[in-house]
Amino acid sequence: MKIADLLPEVIERIKQYRYDELMEKHEGPWKWEGQFRFGQPEFLSINGYDVLLPIDLDQHANITILRCIVGDDQQVLTIFLKDTTYTPDPKDEWWGTGRVAICEKFEDQAFYLAIFYHEWFITQNP
Repeated sequence: MKIADLLPEVIERIKQYRYDELMEKHEGPWKWEGQFRFGQPEFLSINGYDVLLPIDLDQHANITILRCIVGDDQQVLTIFLKDTTYTPDPKDEWWGTGRVAICEKFEDQAFYLAIFYHEWFITQNP
């Protein structure tokens, strides 16, 4: 799925949604409208689900999905990922690249929209 495949009315509905973000001590709730105005959002396919995260298309090549947890009713995805876009040194990846996203299935659509996107220290538990 691509943003260009969506009807203009659907894009306008997305722009009205908010998501919570915490990156480098910058907090929001932010409106999705800003992602469309100042960036180039595009869907990622994650475990067969089309997901819209508040990241630009040019970051997609730097994204590694670590874990995707599907809610029992398939209405919510919890995604742990690594984004190495702004962390060139691999030894810093454990603290500088981890992200967690919570995404809800968008009403009357087949895709998921991030409502929560935060930094996350990559932890490996036994």
